[in-house]
Parts: sequence; C-alpha cells; structure tokens
Amino acid sequence: MATIDDLSRELGGLRGRRVLVRSDLNVPVDGGTIIDDGRIRAGVPTIRQLADQGTRVVVTAHLGRPDGSPDLDYSLAPVAERLGELLGAEVAFATDSLGESAQATVDSLQDGRVALLENVRFNAGETSKDAAVRGEVADRLATLAEAFVSDGFGVVHRKQASVYDVAQRLPAAMGQLVATEIGVLERLTQAPERPYVVVLGGAKVSDKLGVIDNLLGKADKLVIGGGMAYTFLAAQGYEVGNSLLEKDQLPTCRGYLNRAADQGVEFLLPTDVVITDRFAADAVAEVVRADQIPADRMGLDIGPESAQRFAAVLSDARTVFWNGPMGVFEFEAFASGTRAVAQALTELDGLSVVGGGDSAAAVRLLGFDETAFGHISTGGGASLEYLEGKTLPGIDVLDAGEETFGQRLLKTR
Repeated sequence: MATIDDLSRELGGLRGRRVLVRSDLNVPVDGGTIIDDGRIRAGVPTIRQLADQGTRVVVTAHLGRPDGSPDLDYSLAPVAERLGELLGAEVAFATDSLGESAQATVDSLQDGRVALLENVRFNAGETSKDAAVRGEVADRLATLAEAFVSDGFGVVHRKQASVYDVAQRLPAAMGQLVATEIGVLERLTQAPERPYVVVLGGAKVSDKLGVIDNLLGKADKLVIGGGMAYTFLAAQGYEVGNSLLEKDQLPTCRGYLNRAADQGVEFLLPTDVVITDRFAADAVAEVVRADQIPADRMGLDIGPESAQRFAAVLSDARTVFWNGPMGVFEFEAFASGTRAVAQALTELDGLSVVGGGDSAAAVRLLGFDETAFGHISTGGGASLEYLEGKTLPGIDVLDAGEETFGQRLLKTR
C-alpha cells in the first residue's frame, strides 16, 4: 500500500496541495464535553506530518450514528476545538461536509493549516448500500482535494463513501495510524511469538464468534470473561441466573469447547464470579463459585480467583491480544477483573495488544499509562474482522497496485 511519502513523490511534493484525510474521531461526547479523546490523539501524528510538509489538510470524519441528516448532538465542533489544542494551532471548522461551508473553508485554507469538515454521516449517502448513491458523496468530497489519506482504522471495515469510494477517485495512501494498526495485526496473525494468548470479554458471544473460530487453531490459550462467559458456563450445564445469556449460541459454545480440547488449546473460563441482584453502581457485590450462581442473581465481573488465574496465564505469554472487558468496569465494585487483566498486560515481557473499543476505554478510565501497553487499537470492530480473516474494504481499496495509483493521479492533472 502507498504511504504518504509515496504520495508526496508521485505529486512532486505536498506543499500547497489539498489532501483529504479520513480520520476516526468518533469519541464519546456528553453535552459538548469530550469524555475520552483517545481517538483524536491517535489521529494527530498523520495530520501533523502532512501539515508540517505545508499540506492544506482537510479532515473528514463521523461522530455517532445520526440518521443521515444534521443533528447538533453529533456535531464535530467540540472535536475541532480539541484537535486544535493537540496540534497547537487553530483548526478551521466547516459547518457542513459537502456544501458551501466546506468549499469556502477549504478555499481559504493556507499551507500547513488544518480544516475539519462537519460530520460526514449527516449525509445519508455516506453509509448507503447503493454504490451509486455513495459515489455521489465521494465525488463531492473528491472535489475538495487532490489526494486522499486513509487514517481512520476504526472505519476501514466499512464500505462507506469517505472510506472506500473516495479512495477510488483520488491518488490514495495510508496514514501512520492505519500502517501501525495493520503492522500490529500482521504480527498477531503471521507467526506470533509464543505462547500466544487471546483474551476475550464483552457482552456477547455472537460478537466474537468469528474471532474464536479463526484463532482456535492459532492461539495457545483462549481466556474468556465478561458477559460472554455466562453463555459458555451455561453450555457446561451451569445455572447463570439473570446473567447475560445467548441461548441460541449454546450449541456453538459447546462446539468450541470440544474443538479446543481436540486441538490442545487451553480454554479458560471463570471459576468464580462477582454477582449482584441488580445492575447498578451501588449494588451489593458477592463472590460465588461459577457453578453456584443463584437463579435470581446476575454476574457482573469475574471473581478474584479467576482474576489471579488469568493474570498468571498472561505472565508467561509472549503475545497477547485482548478485546472486551472482564466485567462492568464502569462500576467500581465490578471493575477488579478488568483491572487485573490490564495490569498483567502492563507487566508482559512481549507484545500486548489492546483491541480497541471498550477495552481501550477501560484502560483509560482505570487510569493506566497507555505507554505501558504494546499497542492500543483504535478500531475494535476492524481489529476483530481482520483477526477473523475478513477483507477490510477500506484497506483492500488502498492495496490496488501501482497502475491504479497512477491512473488516479492522472485524473487530478
């Protein structure tokens, strides 16, 4: 795949050029206040690299899931302000992504300066399943720039106008973030250093089926926690009370347990859990054996014995991929399991990869130093689909070869 350096060579330098950057700035915002700016910070290196070369940087991104029309609750205005703080220079903000404001903002942009377009998902065509409809959005975005840089790893698994279609209309390259993410994921899938341990948590087994299926023959050990663990416990015949349970996945879970045994893969489930009678921050927590959950209680975290056991398994690993918290880490009474796994990863003598989403949020919420981990991904869904062996459209379109790159270059001249 082409890099920014390749792009610069093909265009004869980037100074004064308008480059459209697809970033992932989808951060949690409450009443205009950004709760976690991790994804914004992750996108800064590529934007700064371009700005430092005198590029006129036009950033496009989305926030949340607006219904294809403007909604101030999903405005990127607070993100523009925070991005400017991180860059140390004001970021011009266009109040639309395809209209008059976008065009005027880009036209007035000076060399080395940055503009952010309003939420691209305010246009229904951005996420359309119809390639022609998406193409109309991509055509309009392409008129704003002379080249495209894909740096929103959290969206490369989506065939959307600002991710996929615009890359077919402009000379395109990957940014630093995408390059780093792909490099790390390749290390996880191509001869990882062993022992290789995969830790999966989160609410649903169904969200992780593809990963489990693909990694059962590659990982040495699978560690299962979070809400998804209760479906595995139920598959073993245990009572799980009011805990999260996907009954339709019970046969699948039994099949995975049998496959793991047949292939010699150690499959670790919680041996104790933290239960309560209601889902609330002030609920009374109690530790019980995993096979002794009362019918009127729910599990919201792995227990201390399980946490110690999981940490011990991780201490001997050379490669670890972790996606999904061990419990409801937002509630202090049910955060110990997630904290134990995160702490163990900071002490790992090898590669530790936090697979984005809630896992990355937990690392920051629980106060861990992000530099203590080998890599914290910005793309939970994209990371999982890559590990499932799926094609990522936003990456595939960049890997089209030199001839196509040259053809796109000619279109802009």
